[in-house]
Amino acid sequence: MDYSASIHEVEDPTGASPWGNSPTASPQNNRPGFGNIDTTGVEPPPFRINTQTSNGFSQDPSLTEGFQRSGTETSTTGTDGDRDESESQSVAVGGETTGSLSEQPSRAGAPEGAGQGQYQEQHGQTEESRRPPKPQYKLQAKVTGLERTGKKDPILRFDIHTNLPRFRTTQYRDVRRLHSEFVKLGEHLVGANPEALVPAVPPPVTSAGAGTDEDETRVKALMQRWFNYVCSSEILMKDDEMVLFVESDFGYSPLVKMKQPATGVRRKILKQFAPPPDDTPELAEARPTVKLFYLGSMDAGHKVDKMVKARRGLGLTESEYGVKLGTMHVQEPHPGLANAYRKLGKVVQTMGDYHAAQATAEATTIGDPFQYHSQDAFIVKETLTNRQILMREFIQAQEATRSKLNAADRLKAQSSVRREKVDEAIASLDEARNNETYLYNKTHNVTQNLVQERRKWFSRTATDMRMSIREYVLREIEAERRTLALLESVRPDIRGIDASGGLSRLGREAHPAIRRSSLAASQGPKGDSWSGVPRRSDANSRTVSSSIMGQLPEEGDGEEGAEVSSSRLGSSGPVGPKDEDDDDRVDARNAASRLATSTF
Repeated sequence: MDYSASIHEVEDPTGASPWGNSPTASPQNNRPGFGNIDTTGVEPPPFRINTQTSNGFSQDPSLTEGFQRSGTETSTTGTDGDRDESESQSVAVGGETTGSLSEQPSRAGAPEGAGQGQYQEQHGQTEESRRPPKPQYKLQAKVTGLERTGKKDPILRFDIHTNLPRFRTTQYRDVRRLHSEFVKLGEHLVGANPEALVPAVPPPVTSAGAGTDEDETRVKALMQRWFNYVCSSEILMKDDEMVLFVESDFGYSPLVKMKQPATGVRRKILKQFAPPPDDTPELAEARPTVKLFYLGSMDAGHKVDKMVKARRGLGLTESEYGVKLGTMHVQEPHPGLANAYRKLGKVVQTMGDYHAAQATAEATTIGDPFQYHSQDAFIVKETLTNRQILMREFIQAQEATRSKLNAADRLKAQSSVRREKVDEAIASLDEARNNETYLYNKTHNVTQNLVQERRKWFSRTATDMRMSIREYVLREIEAERRTLALLESVRPDIRGIDASGGLSRLGREAHPAIRRSSLAASQGPKGDSWSGVPRRSDANSRTVSSSIMGQLPEEGDGEEGAEVSSSRLGSSGPVGPKDEDDDDRVDARNAASRLATSTF
């Protein structure tokens, strides 16, 4: 192998050499020295060195007084000081072999003096760009199925793909775990990772009802979202229990049970004190905010539960009332009214069923998210509390170190000191300093990670709540539109009770002689066609628009209907320009009209 390559032909893969830019002796015999190195007047080294086999010494005039061993030299010749110096230089380079034969000739032609730093900088940048990038570790999970057997704990099936080195393989197919095992894993992650905000494990069943398609879809989606949050965290994905959770063959149970820093009465007492001084205002302000969100979401969940119970009670009452109303047609001699009783009873009974379904939808779309986010916020609040407890311990460690140091100073000031007391004072001071250093590093690490975790948690919580509210609003609109469509279906039967239009003239002063039911929608942009009397008067002196029936005559009204409508228009005052904005007004009539006619 030829070692005479120039610096342009051989690249040094290890960075700057700890031996500088000095050339080394070639293993070839009768090889002339380098011309640009002045060796005149240099005394021979004090050791007899075989230049044919050695390549670890420097020919720099400033280094000719001694001998430097190469990092790869295995000979036992030399002193212990040379060996220690060589080992420390090898470690400084980063653990790589820097004294190999292949890299020494590349330093031979390096410029000296002012150009040496520029040469090292250029080659250092080239070597950094050629180093392979660090692997991006990832852990991906996909929930594939949900199995239920009666009221037992459901089984979740999922697949795992990863490139983490601690796993035995990169793919795991059809892993089965009980929901209770997910809860155990979540509790362990919360206790073992104080620097991460672990999401709460979703419940095994939703308000949609166990066994329904919607319940299965929602449980799988919630568990998939939980997996995404956990697997995207660089801290949680590298936890040892994650490997055990995936690779365990017969169920899972945490191998190491982590406990909170303070539990029970001591934790309650610590919460009563003022928080310790915090130099991170972002986290200092986060805990009160999270606590308010936790209490607010929990209270909102309880109120939603009460609303759901009330709406279900309304549905049951409407169903009973519809059945009783339908039975009244038996004893009603009037054929039109008997038909109206029968049809209206069925409609009211169906409305009761709709309200029961609406209550279930409300509990599923907004009640369950409130309860889940309340549990999630509680975990975040307790994690921030653990950080405050850790900061208290760090402050106590600082005080302990200070007291130990003062005791050592007092011991030094004494005239006669026993050796045992000195050793004990030094040992206790070292222990206090080590404990303080450990707590400082842990507190600093927890604080830096929680700052990033807090931002992620605020973002994902806001996104989840926004999606839940959007889904709740859409389900409410769908339920109200269904109810309005049901009530519109019975309108012709109510108006067809008699020739005067049935109940369509309630609240009117004049009735037409001949009345036919209109097939147009009863809810219009200007009001309700079932009544011609204005329902309210605004305090801002805005013109109250009269109803459609008060302005336009229906079929069969004739001249009388036109006169009545004109008289009512005249009594209500002149039509001003404000009537043109009635379509944009937000009131009960416009809302009912938009729900009945609009599509999404």
